[in-house]
Amino acid sequence: MKKPIQSNPVPCLFSILAATLLLLLPDVSLGDPRAQTVRVMCGNQLEHNATVYVPNFVATMENISVQMRTSGFGKAITGSGPDTNYGLAQCYGDLSLPDCVLCYAEARTVLPQCFPVNGGRIFLNGCFMRAENYSFYQEYSGPQDTSVCGNSTQKNSAFEDSARQAVTQVVDNGPKGNGFARAQVAVSGATNESVYVLADCWRTISANSCRACLENASQSVLGCLPWSEGRALNTGCFLMYSDTDFLNPVVGNGNSRVSVAVIVVAVVSSVFVLVVGGVIGVYMWKHRVIEKKRRGSNDAEKLVKTLHDSSLNFKYSTLEKATGSFDEANKLGHGGFGTVYKGVLPDGREIAVKRLFFNNRHRAADFYNEVNIISSVEHKNLVRLLGCSCSGPESLLVYEFLSNRSLDRFVFSMEAFPARNSGGTLRPKPNVTQLPPQSQRKKRGFESHTYRASVHPRGSFVKTIDVEGTTDAGKDERTPSST
Repeated sequence: MKKPIQSNPVPCLFSILAATLLLLLPDVSLGDPRAQTVRVMCGNQLEHNATVYVPNFVATMENISVQMRTSGFGKAITGSGPDTNYGLAQCYGDLSLPDCVLCYAEARTVLPQCFPVNGGRIFLNGCFMRAENYSFYQEYSGPQDTSVCGNSTQKNSAFEDSARQAVTQVVDNGPKGNGFARAQVAVSGATNESVYVLADCWRTISANSCRACLENASQSVLGCLPWSEGRALNTGCFLMYSDTDFLNPVVGNGNSRVSVAVIVVAVVSSVFVLVVGGVIGVYMWKHRVIEKKRRGSNDAEKLVKTLHDSSLNFKYSTLEKATGSFDEANKLGHGGFGTVYKGVLPDGREIAVKRLFFNNRHRAADFYNEVNIISSVEHKNLVRLLGCSCSGPESLLVYEFLSNRSLDRFVFSMEAFPARNSGGTLRPKPNVTQLPPQSQRKKRGFESHTYRASVHPRGSFVKTIDVEGTTDAGKDERTPSST
């Protein structure tokens, strides 16, 4: 069965909290710059000297551009005599400064199309621009005043009444509001339908001139009814109505909302940082605990390094090759903790290799401590531990190899046992002088019986079996460390 894939919760939580934070941020996106061209009107007089006119026009536009970035309005005069260039640009009152800059940039690229005529004006849905070779700043009416009507949808009489009411409001409020006014009037008898109106006078004309301009513009634009949209393009002002909400939020309003939003964002940001920090901390702590369990304790790691640097360490590949890849033909036996195989090292030494059944790292410290202790003990009655391998896929113990022989051959002098009987066990000669007194043999548990010894698969254990009888002479015992 495949293990389920465990996902990291930190990136997921981070994404959720980041999305929540973005939703709570105040809307600082730009509005609609309304940079669509409504109409371009060029003059009828050619420029006097192109070599002088063009640099003057460019300089005037650059000067106005600087002013537009800070106030949404600009005027400039460049040159002298017949080549003097007078320029004016203004964004309508509902545009933000970033939107205003975008609208002016569009107007600046279109108006030069009037060249080589030395004057012209351009109306966009969001701003106005004019350039002439004379001072026109006080003008509010002229022969080029006109209206542009939308011809897509015709409205009913209720819409016409609401449109007249809204236009009247902006004509009255415009001169009082620095030339700018806006209105929204619901259409009676209709659901979710309103008339939206905007009016703006150029800042260079007086309040009286602004009123006169808007009155003229209102008469012109109301002539577009019953169409759903109309614009008045006058010398000193601009007026527009529509059944679609084209107005941007008024710059400067909503300060209290922004303040509340800032407070909310600050609080949410703090909570966000604390939660994310806590989650990351818990995750790192759990990860560290898991890694520590995988690696084992520090003591075990130190022992691993010690064994690796000493002669006790055997390469796993060396032992694998010595045992013929743990071939069953080399298997000597198995016990509760592992299986023992016979092997031959490259130098010709015969060894017994035990493959331990436990290979988890949690028992690493006990394993290395035991190896370190047993390897330092040497006795003629103990099978000597030569080393171990702990760097491969499994833990291995390496002992010196001793074939099965009589236990008393190991305990006493081998010269006392020159021959075997028919059963394969060694019989002491009657005149053996090396045998200990009867009392010592009884004390050691051998008495007058004959025993044989077998190397237990656990390496440092032996089992004594009464050959003459039928029962074990003793349970598994660790061989004494001294005689």
